Formats: sequence, structure tokens, C-alpha cells
Amino acid sequence: MNKVAHYLQEHLMGEVMVDMDARRYFSTDTSVLEIVPAMIVYPRNENDVRKTARFAWQLAERGRPIPITARGSGTDQSGGAIGKGIMMVFPAHMNKILELDTRTGNVIVEPGLNYAKLQQALHTHGRFLPPFPSSMEYSTIGGAIGNNASGEKTIKYGSTRNFIDRMRVVLANGEVMETRRLSKRELNKKMGLSSFEGEIYRTIDALIEENHDLVKNLGFDVSKNTAGYDIGSVKQKDGSFDLTPLFVGSQGTLGIVTEATVATEPYNPTSTLIAALVTNLDHAKEIVIELNKMSKPPCAIEVVDEHLLNFVHNNNPNQLKGILKPPFPQLVMLIEFDDFSPKQQKKNAKKVIKFLNSLDIQTKVETEAHKKEELWKIRHTAASVIAFTKGEVRALPIIEDGIVPVERFDEYLDKVYDLFKKNHLEAAVWGHAGNANLHMQPFLDLTSLGDRQKVFRLIDDYYNMVIELGGSTSGEHNDGRIRAPYLSKLYGPETYEIFAKIKRAFDPHGVLNTGVKIDVAIDDIKPLLRNEYSVTHLYDHMPHS
Repeated sequence: MNKVAHYLQEHLMGEVMVDMDARRYFSTDTSVLEIVPAMIVYPRNENDVRKTARFAWQLAERGRPIPITARGSGTDQSGGAIGKGIMMVFPAHMNKILELDTRTGNVIVEPGLNYAKLQQALHTHGRFLPPFPSSMEYSTIGGAIGNNASGEKTIKYGSTRNFIDRMRVVLANGEVMETRRLSKRELNKKMGLSSFEGEIYRTIDALIEENHDLVKNLGFDVSKNTAGYDIGSVKQKDGSFDLTPLFVGSQGTLGIVTEATVATEPYNPTSTLIAALVTNLDHAKEIVIELNKMSKPPCAIEVVDEHLLNFVHNNNPNQLKGILKPPFPQLVMLIEFDDFSPKQQKKNAKKVIKFLNSLDIQTKVETEAHKKEELWKIRHTAASVIAFTKGEVRALPIIEDGIVPVERFDEYLDKVYDLFKKNHLEAAVWGHAGNANLHMQPFLDLTSLGDRQKVFRLIDDYYNMVIELGGSTSGEHNDGRIRAPYLSKLYGPETYEIFAKIKRAFDPHGVLNTGVKIDVAIDDIKPLLRNEYSVTHLYDHMPHS
């Protein structure tokens, strides 16, 4: 055990490991990249996190920086949960629900808490956390906060950022900051502090004021976005100020979250689900726009394409038996309403079916739980693609999660198909149609030099295409290492410089999740590409996306 590990083990309540098998296990997340950490730390409490951060800060002050990467269950597809220094793993100990207020529905949680366990606990109280990702069964709430995760319900309820009320965050120097929305008077008091926290408040406030017009116009014409830092939501017109939106979606690059107060919504298990069998791609955009215009919108508008359905039929024909049979429609859209009023649900469904019928689109409507579950299997067939193996060929999460304006949804689909055709690859597309946020994973062999070169050609072509369509490179899976090189082109150099200044304000020595989000070039990630790809650490739960 090296000197740093020895020191930490002496001063922490949690465990420190340097065994090669443990380090190798944490060298990968669900991305195609690999970095072996120097050691693993399992913090038992916030004090362990503080001591570790403080020690890393002191080393950095002496010119010996050692990065810290906060990690949940390693489901990150962008390379945001791997790092070369200290891997701080939260699910082992800091995995609890600390408090549930049944009156307000707010819940206080630790970052290593399994998302599904949180959801189950909320359901027993008639509540739920709507922006759950498809990886809910095997991911953590801390990972969801770090990525600003979202999922099938986001079209109605919004992303994780909309539900985080306040947090406790360990800063790079080991201080603890409690974030919440401050009044103008409270902000002035914070800026008067002589601590690192006070310095951060002064720097971020000055950055917003000096770049007021730029900060207020950072958004894209998309319904969700996890690229960059959400500096635009920090300061409101009334002068109130909240750093919470900056930390949510920052992937541990600004601070380490140790506790979060999360808002929830009333849960209604009774819903109406419509499957629309779309035989003409030209109707896709029209349907999405019409659904988004509704005064009582659906809680989900999901999609899978015929290529995915054909893939499933050819490789696992019984998976859709009795649900769908070939020839498959070009798209299947799943449209769900969860209004508490059965009358409202019925009214909404009737309106949607009438519209779909006008386009000569066949529909299936279900309200019974087991029948709805059958229809949802259509969307969940994406797991078959993610888990597919043939020799060394795997589905790789390298070009996915782009989001574009819904008005360009059909154009987006066409360009994705063109990209696959150009590279002689089999296409399969799924995702959140209501947000025009799509996922796709090309089948490639990382042991083949030609395919390894193709990885970066595909990455470059895909993300440049999304930017040209007026979209964001990441709707819900964040920047990490893979998408970080495109942030400057996405936002422009002036805004990117604001992001860099935010990073420096919180992490002047560059020890928090180094190499993620900011100051990342394509050439930085090329040497990190794995020699082979697998998601074996997720086989307890069929991987979803």
C-alpha cells in the first residue's frame, strides 16, 4: 500500500483498497474508455469525504495533485465515472434514506442510495421521483444528480435538476457547503465570508454579472440539456441565488455531493398507454409536435424503430411474441397519460387516437397493468441491442444521447440512418420521441484496428451533425470524456471560457474528476479506448437505455 493510501486508511472510518483486482474493476464504467485508479476509498460518512478532499488539496498545493473521482454504480456511458487517482465509491456505506417528510413528499438521501430502492420507498407513501433513468434498477441517486439524469417521464415532469431542492457538498479543499436558494440579503452575507465558500460565491456572482447577456441566453431550442454547466439557472431576476443547478449535472467536477434533499410527485399507478404503429417516417415530427401542444401532455412519448424490432426478431424472436409481429412499422411510439382523473385520461387518449386515425395510423390502447407491461416490452427491447455479443462485436455507447428541436425530429432520424449507411453499419434507434432525444449503439469490434478508427470518425460525424441541427450533444447522459471535446463548438468559445472559469473557481488545483467536461480534446481520450468492451458488471440487471 502506497504512502497516500496508508495515510488515508489511518485517518478514515471507511476502507482504502489498492489491490489490483479492485482497481481493475473500477477502471471501467459503461463507456468504451478505461483508466486504472491508484486506489479505492469507501467513505463511511461525510467526514471521510472531507478528510480525503482536504488531503488531496494539500498534496496539490505542494505540486503533487491526485485526482478524486466520485462514483456510484458505474453506469455512466460518457466516461465520467473513471479516473486515475482516488476512486471514491459511495454505494458501500453512504446509501441511506435519511429522512422522508410525508407531508411535503421531500426526501433526504445519501449519494450511494440505489435509485430503485428509493423509488420503492416512495411508492409505499404514494409518491415517486419522475426523472428516473432506464438504469434505475442498478444506478444510484448520486449518479443521477451528477449527470442530471432523466428518462421516459421527463417530457411531462422535467429532469433531475427540477427536483433537487438543496444539497450538502464537500468542496475541493474539504469545506462543506450547503446549497439552497438564497435571498439577495443572504447572498451578500455569503459573499462576505472569508472562507473558500465565500470566494466561490463572489467569483460566480461576478462571472454572471460580467457576462449577463451571454449567461441568460445559453439555452438551445430543446426540452432538456445536460451539456456544460447550468450557470443560467443560478441567479434569478429578483436577485435570489442558488448554486444547486451548477452542481446538478457537473459530474463531480465542482464538488462532491454527500447529501441531497429531493422533491417528489404524487404517484398514480393507473395510466392509459397507447401504442402507435407509424408506417410513415414523415409523420413522426407531426405526431410529436401535436402531442407537445396538448394542454395536458402525455407523461411519456417513447419510440423504437423497425431496425431495432427486426434485430430483436432475428436474434430473440420470442421476445415480442404475441405483442408485435413482422412486417414491423417504421416506428412504434408509446404514448402514456397518468392524470389522476380517469375522465381526463380518457379524454386525452380519445383526442390522441382521433389525431392518429386521421393520419391512418393503427393504435393499441391498454389500461390494465399486465397489458401495459406487455406494450412497454416493445420499448425495453433496446436492452437486447445493448447486451448483444457476436464474437468480439459489441453494441458501443459512443454516438447516442443527442437531442434536437422537435421540429427537426424527422431530419434527425434521416441523418442518423445516413450515418449508419455511410459506415456500413446496422442501425437500431430508440429513445424519447417527445424530447427528440435518441439513442443508438453501433455494432463494432474494438479488437479490430479498422473499427477502432471508425469509433472516432463516427463520434465526430454524429456530434457535429447534432450541433448543425441546432441541438445539444447530450440530452440526459452528460458530457463526461466522450462528448466534452464538442462543448466549445456547441456553445461557442466565449461561453466555453465561462465554463472553464466556473471549473477553476470551484477546483483551482484541478483535482475533482480531472479530464471530465472541461479541457478535454479528442486526442486525450483516444489512448483510453478499451481493447474490448463488455457490461458484465451489469448482468445482474439486464442493461437498459
